[in-house]
Amino acid sequence: MSELQSIEIWRMAASYFFLVLVLLMSHFLKLGRGNEFWVSALRMTIQLVLAGYLLDLVFRQQHVLVSLLVLFAMQGFALVTIYGRLKGKIGHRLKNMLAPALFVGTTLPLAYFMIVVIAADPWYAPRYFIPIAGMTVGNSMTGITLGTERLAQAFCSGRARIEESLMLGASPRAAAGNYLSDAFNAAVIPTVNSMLGMGIIFLPGMMTGQILAGVSPLNSIKYQIVIMMCILGSVGLTVYLIIQLGFRSFFNDRAQLLEEAD
Repeated sequence: MSELQSIEIWRMAASYFFLVLVLLMSHFLKLGRGNEFWVSALRMTIQLVLAGYLLDLVFRQQHVLVSLLVLFAMQGFALVTIYGRLKGKIGHRLKNMLAPALFVGTTLPLAYFMIVVIAADPWYAPRYFIPIAGMTVGNSMTGITLGTERLAQAFCSGRARIEESLMLGASPRAAAGNYLSDAFNAAVIPTVNSMLGMGIIFLPGMMTGQILAGVSPLNSIKYQIVIMMCILGSVGLTVYLIIQLGFRSFFNDRAQLLEEAD
């Protein structure tokens, strides 16, 4: 297969016609979101250009510390984004659980994937490590945000029922069991729904990119399958950890429901 065709700068600029089209539609519909659209496009462009130059530099280094530094930076930026989305929605104690849940939930599946599944040599090879890290951290960021928000909402709306269960002798875990399950389901179901449509309704971005780059579709499929399993495991583990660790922040040491999440 031929190599991926290069896109000239003017042709890339021509793609912004679609942004103009959306801006016009937004204007005619009086959505009032024109600034949001063009700012998002501008930020995307700047961030991707910077990422491209950075990755080109990183790929030349082939050093374990460089790969790990990029992973930690991704996790750090993901946490900042999560904190921003959940600001004012969760208490301080639950907020403190986010970092360990995200770190463990993304690092362990990524390590397993690199060492066992694709057996990269070396295991920290940037061309494999960094793109997969980005996908696992990005999806886990979405999952942990959904799960944490749903958990906080459940303890707010279901407070009376939880207290009734506690007064009847139920443990905190038993009293909140249904809410924990609901939070986990809400966080994981987007990933599962995405998997259901792959290959029939749409071709995922990574697989499409490989095919455009000239990789055999059959080999691209193998990579897409194992990567989706890694993403599913990362999202599931991250959400499970924040739910199991986080629900305790709603109770004191005497297994009593706190007046407010501290």
